[in-house]
Amino acid sequence: MKYLHILLFLLIYNSISVFGAGRGVLTMPYLTTVADTDTLIRKQSITAGVSYGSNVFFLGRTSPIKYPFVSTDFIYNTKFGLFAYGSALKLLGYPTLVDEVDIGGGYYYRLSKKETGTLSYTRFIFNKEERVIESASANDFNWKNDYDWKIAKSSVVLDYLFGKASDFFVTINTSKNIETSWNVFDDKDYLTFNPGISVILGTQNFVERYSLDHQDRLAADNIIIAGPSDPDFKPYNNGRFNFLNYSFKLPIAYNRPHYTFELSYKYSIPVNVEGALKNRRESFYNLTFYYVFY
Repeated sequence: MKYLHILLFLLIYNSISVFGAGRGVLTMPYLTTVADTDTLIRKQSITAGVSYGSNVFFLGRTSPIKYPFVSTDFIYNTKFGLFAYGSALKLLGYPTLVDEVDIGGGYYYRLSKKETGTLSYTRFIFNKEERVIESASANDFNWKNDYDWKIAKSSVVLDYLFGKASDFFVTINTSKNIETSWNVFDDKDYLTFNPGISVILGTQNFVERYSLDHQDRLAADNIIIAGPSDPDFKPYNNGRFNFLNYSFKLPIAYNRPHYTFELSYKYSIPVNVEGALKNRRESFYNLTFYYVFY
């Protein structure tokens, strides 16, 4: 894009977004659903936005219960590369006003015209219900490195999460940003398409912790988790570093000099799923709007 850049994410995330890869409009490590069309603002700016998602997606996993959501997000960029961001999430269908608040900051660096990256820290704050699956992780250190091959853009994201459980993740993403040479309504707007594929590897101790913390609630919703006495029980080493998810994402965005509206579709293929989750292949839909002040 000519005018806009949203630092970090996934994405998640698309992811993850990753905050992805995730939910929201800002490219925070993964929890946020990334507005996937990104270029760089080389000046001080504030970006604010709102997003709707069909389900919360966290580093290749979803909760046993489907959680559609809305979120509001902001990011403050300095011309020196420092940035701060925040996000508030509400799960639809529940009386709570806010289910999660994320705050963080970091530094954007440029190694060359082709290689850039970010270093960041995020703090996740959950309400007492702790419904979403990421509630076992309260902190994240994130490093993301991007390389532009001209024909496509690749990124490697490393995440270390800790709280009630500790996990390490590697997310590999390749995408191709396509910008239309024609306009829609006037000479100040255009469309962008950013198809991409992602692979997530990591541990999943957060899954085991989530299932232990929510046994009563899952039972009340008739979600049965196999135990050692169950013939379907298969013990799983959640601390094992393994492939967790493959996904394909297609964001389509309408852009103007200060704002973007994006519709995104993602198809997720979870693998090596811990028995408590029963995750299956799933489609995700996100609508995102954000505005840049500078």
